[in-house]
Amino acid sequence: MNKIYANAREAIAGIESGMTLMLGGFGLCGIPENSIAALADTDINNLTCISNNAGVDDFGLGLLLQSRQIRKMIASYVGENAEFERQMLSGELEVDLIPQGSLAERCRAGGAGIPAFFTPAGFGTEVAEGKEVREFNGKPHILESALTADFAIVKAWRGDKHGNLIYKGTARNFNPVMAMAGKITIAEVEELVEPGELDPNFVHTPGVFVQRIFQGAKFEKRIEQRTVRERT
Repeated sequence: MNKIYANAREAIAGIESGMTLMLGGFGLCGIPENSIAALADTDINNLTCISNNAGVDDFGLGLLLQSRQIRKMIASYVGENAEFERQMLSGELEVDLIPQGSLAERCRAGGAGIPAFFTPAGFGTEVAEGKEVREFNGKPHILESALTADFAIVKAWRGDKHGNLIYKGTARNFNPVMAMAGKITIAEVEELVEPGELDPNFVHTPGVFVQRIFQGAKFEKRIEQRTVRERT
């Protein structure tokens, strides 16, 4: 099976309006920025996007929000995007906010074939509305369903031509679980190597979960909030 694609535009072929996408990353760390930019250059719309956050106003998923290509966001943290806030408060964008740990576990469960699980996170809040509640060890838990997607789009540090992936640092927060949960998983990597060049002891996502892989042409790796000490 040839998994190699020349670029992001080729790799996203088959994504259609109305589909559900998972997009890895944490803040602006480890986001599939080439793939998102390629999607922003299409007329695909009405998307449901599952991501920890929604990027910033002019980068990451913020690009798809600006072009009105996203119908619904399933996310955990959205505080850095003014356009996201505007669309949500105006009713233009449907939003499902999920506790961060629950979001990660719902993605992992989807990839592992587990349909649902109980968690104490969110009990007693709006998150629990309409959900089954059971008590375990004297503590109430709510039932959360697994998440899957038509396409999962992830970003890795290194990958080989079989689709085995290694992430770096914070990029491991959501990319590995989302890579498992897509019907088709697209991986953009900083370095694409030959099979056998990656130490199998350090592979985070086995190639069996990846159907498409390409080497990104450019990664800006923006810093979401730059903090520096005052000059003395």
